[in-house]
Amino acid sequence: MAKIFPLSEGQFTIGHDKIFVPFNELQESLNDRAVGSLHVEVQPFLVVTAKDVIILDTGLGFSNAGGQLQIHANLLENGYRPADVTKVLLSHLHKDHAGCLTYSDGNGLVQTTFPNAVYYIYRPEADFALKTGMPSYHPADIEPLFATKQVQWLDGESGVIDGYIQYMHTGGHCPEHIVFLIDDGEDKIFFGGDEAPQLKQMKIKYIARYDYDGKKALAVREKYAAEGKAAGWKFLFYHDVKTPYAQL
Repeated sequence: MAKIFPLSEGQFTIGHDKIFVPFNELQESLNDRAVGSLHVEVQPFLVVTAKDVIILDTGLGFSNAGGQLQIHANLLENGYRPADVTKVLLSHLHKDHAGCLTYSDGNGLVQTTFPNAVYYIYRPEADFALKTGMPSYHPADIEPLFATKQVQWLDGESGVIDGYIQYMHTGGHCPEHIVFLIDDGEDKIFFGGDEAPQLKQMKIKYIARYDYDGKKALAVREKYAAEGKAAGWKFLFYHDVKTPYAQL
């Protein structure tokens, strides 16, 4: 049976400027933030199967008060080391999902955040990210990874990784977004990134203004919600402030 660990980096608001600002809902009001600001969680996931220690998206890349990468600290709190991670699955490369592919160590040298992992990246998304750039993508943060031998490029509209992880190109939230379904024989775990970011969006018809193709993103959510409900999938919600994962 797979184990799921949410690796919360905290709650934030994000406005039209695409800047993530920490938010404490017990002390602050969303009304005090810029008009149109969204209230979101930023929450990578650790999924442990019999074969792998998997990270799904890598967060903002922020460090904690002690100077340690937040995602490293979160891993250690759950009993795993960065060196234990075997696979990193990237739904897309927006800065809040791929902000911690690499980091600068104490000597100023760039290191991969998970030294023994294979990073699975959809090749068309990498090309799009480098071409598009700021503010949604930070090429300077993602290019160093591409120069390493740790990247496994994913090509084609769909495919299978290591016999048990499916990826599918969806293209709703951004043109080259992909989603993943991990099936270890006991559990089926769906990670939709920003195609399925919150539980409420899987239950209601909702066209988000921040999606590249809102109608397509809605259709993607409806498709996978129906399939997942029928098959008993566990859905991981990257931006849900209350429900990190659930069955529909």
